[in-house]
Amino acid sequence: MAKQALGIIEAKGLVSLIEASDAALKAADITMVGWTKIGSGMVTGFYEGDVAAVKAGIDAGADAASQVGEVASVQIIPRPHDDLEGFVPFV
Repeated sequence: MAKQALGIIEAKGLVSLIEASDAALKAADITMVGWTKIGSGMVTGFYEGDVAAVKAGIDAGADAASQVGEVASVQIIPRPHDDLEGFVPFV
């Protein structure tokens, strides 16, 4: 069965990602499924839940992270394909 939605926040610095994750998880009924270091201080967090909850959580998380650091990008993928599981190890 496909996931309902996958949310991604990419931020500069671990503190920004922790702030984003805290706000996102408090704002909506979503689950953080992992995070990874990209390089040059960039880190990415991955979140799952239903589409509306992921949208609300990602918006809250990006807003909170931008207060303490820099958000590089955010993305919400509704119903991600099962083949993404091999590409994104946390999905």
